[in-house]
Amino acid sequence: MESITAALGPLFLLILLGAGLGYWRWPSPDFWPAMERLIYFVLFPAMLVGTLANADVSQVPVGRLALVLLGAMALFGILIWRFRHWLRLTPAAFTSVFQGAVRFNTYVGVAGAAALHGTAGATTAAVAVALMVPVVNVMCVASFVGAGTLGSASLGKSVMALVKNPLILACLTGIALNLSGIGLPGWSGDTVALLGRAALPLGLIAVGVALRPTALLRVDRGLLATNTIKLFLMPALVLVLAWLVGLDSISRDVALLFAALPTATSAYILARQLGGDAELMAAIITGQTLLAMLTLPLWLQLAG
Repeated sequence: MESITAALGPLFLLILLGAGLGYWRWPSPDFWPAMERLIYFVLFPAMLVGTLANADVSQVPVGRLALVLLGAMALFGILIWRFRHWLRLTPAAFTSVFQGAVRFNTYVGVAGAAALHGTAGATTAAVAVALMVPVVNVMCVASFVGAGTLGSASLGKSVMALVKNPLILACLTGIALNLSGIGLPGWSGDTVALLGRAALPLGLIAVGVALRPTALLRVDRGLLATNTIKLFLMPALVLVLAWLVGLDSISRDVALLFAALPTATSAYILARQLGGDAELMAAIITGQTLLAMLTLPLWLQLAG
């Protein structure tokens, strides 16, 4: 337990630092939105490309990892849709609950995997991102379509945003460079590595900046349902599936980590743009991020 908290503790402190900077609006209200765009479009994609382009992906059980992560995500997505009437939520609130249950914070996941298992953990996490990001984005856009909160114009924009998603493009680029044997020749490897090193600390601080503590005042059925699924039921199912398919310890820990992660802060932007309940989404993001500081180490300790 001590080794797990030692690995994850600095990550949580960076998130709390970001929360403090966000509360004091330092250095300015316009600084962090611009920084988030830099992280999302440049720094984090560079890290994914650098990791995947030179990684020995043959050491990662891609098929079994996909079965565990995508299987759990698909199952809970179907269950939430099946029981949406039982939750008695408005269409807008349902989309926020859906996002809160299936989306995951990529920055925390990759940083946590690297902190726990070094290069092998970062490589496995990059593969997990390549598997999960396209699927989770399609599922979330489909939830908005199914709930009827957006029109055809918004649907078109959502599809284009999915096609141009920098994380998806970065994963495809890294895999293509790896399979082709080109890798990152010359100075490109060191340049991409330098950019990638900045991604995780800045990304974690940006996660903290995006938290909205006042949103925690909201407590309702939707909030309780999505937090229960994301922080307890999803990791429990992934742990069972990882045992059934025989994942090695590193792949198991990364799979469990991604299953137990709080939802992505970008879910708030999607909720605003596509007709979701943005205030509920803010409460879900904030609550899950803070609660995960307690639940993540416990799940990893249980797995160990």
